Amino acid sequence: MSLVLDSSATLAWIYGDETTAAIRQVFDRVADAGALVPSLWRLEVANGLTAAMRRGRIDAEFRQAALADLAVLDITADPLTDARAWGETLALADRFRLTLYDAAYLELARRHGLPLATLDGALRGAAGALGLDLLGEAA
Repeated sequence: MSLVLDSSATLAWIYGDETTAAIRQVFDRVADAGALVPSLWRLEVANGLTAAMRRGRIDAEFRQAALADLAVLDITADPLTDARAWGETLALADRFRLTLYDAAYLELARRHGLPLATLDGALRGAAGALGLDLLGEAA
């Protein structure tokens, strides 16, 4: 696995009008070497797409095509996300005033010593404070 991928970076890749050169580089790395995600990633990505569909930004076919594109990538869900939720993940959420969802990405990147691909400003700040490498670019 080459990096930890969060839902903000994933959704920016899916929406062509949000894709930047930095996000294309992230997904080139994912295509070449895979990515690691917390077990909640699929729910977050599907929820983001569903919310966009309900707002009329995309249709059901686009959502299905995007999920099918993601399914062919070597993206591995971490089996320990849930077990760490009330320990290290909660401590990171408290320390950096993050949601538990965002702290799950931070915990995973820290535990595996992998770069974190995110566009979320608070998450980028916390990762930087921990000395983690960051991919993507801040919004």
